[in-house]
Amino acid sequence: MENLKEHPLYRKHTLDTVMSSLWEFYRKKFLVLFITSFILSVTTHLLMLNFNLTELQNFTDPMEVLEKVRGMILPIAIISVISLYFTVVLQYYVICNPVDRDITILSSTYKSLKYFLPYLIIIILLSFFGSIALALGLLVFIIGIFFAALYIATLYMFFLPVLIVEGTDIGNAIARTFSLVHKRFWINIGWVAVFIVILMVLSVILSGIILIPFSGSFLKIMVNPEEASTIMDFASNPLYIILSSAANALYLPALPIFAAILYFHGRASDEPVTNP
Repeated sequence: MENLKEHPLYRKHTLDTVMSSLWEFYRKKFLVLFITSFILSVTTHLLMLNFNLTELQNFTDPMEVLEKVRGMILPIAIISVISLYFTVVLQYYVICNPVDRDITILSSTYKSLKYFLPYLIIIILLSFFGSIALALGLLVFIIGIFFAALYIATLYMFFLPVLIVEGTDIGNAIARTFSLVHKRFWINIGWVAVFIVILMVLSVILSGIILIPFSGSFLKIMVNPEEASTIMDFASNPLYIILSSAANALYLPALPIFAAILYFHGRASDEPVTNP
């Protein structure tokens, strides 16, 4: 990719500059990233309304439960593919728009398509081997599980930027990702851990805010727990869908921006230092 070094996120970073660069980029591109993420969130919310998981409580026969779950596999897979596609579009826009003003969020929807299948294959492979890593993590209990999940999350951050910038060869993308992650292993792991904690805190705060209009439902549950499955139907309330989608759209764009920062930091750190 030409003019890569002109990207505002392309530089060596410290933890302070990671957060300041993320915020500055997020602020400048807020409207485009927010609207795109909002559309994704509304779409997934509406599609998820087709699933009534409370029905599973009414089944006593394990075979009926299994049959119901089987019927959900394909629709959930479709929703996951849609979410993954939006992830590719956002990441492509975050990496390419600053160095090519002709790249808009609309053009990103089709120009990023060639990266989708390789990324999907890598995610499937990562899920498979990630499950093995998590299982191995059980051997050392909580610390092992946490570290395995953190390591997988760090790999996940690098895959898509590598594909977009360095080509769609799956083997090269996997090898390059492992190389970039391991060269500055503890820095990458540490930054991802801090980023995840910040996102979790923001998610809890935003969730608390959007649930304020529905606090009456929770009070009713405390008084009458038997009606929980009925009262919790507020998830299909249009106001809840809009507020929840808006909350998701506020922090979802931080993911591709942070992934780009990690990748560009790795690239910039590999460059030889030149004396003035």
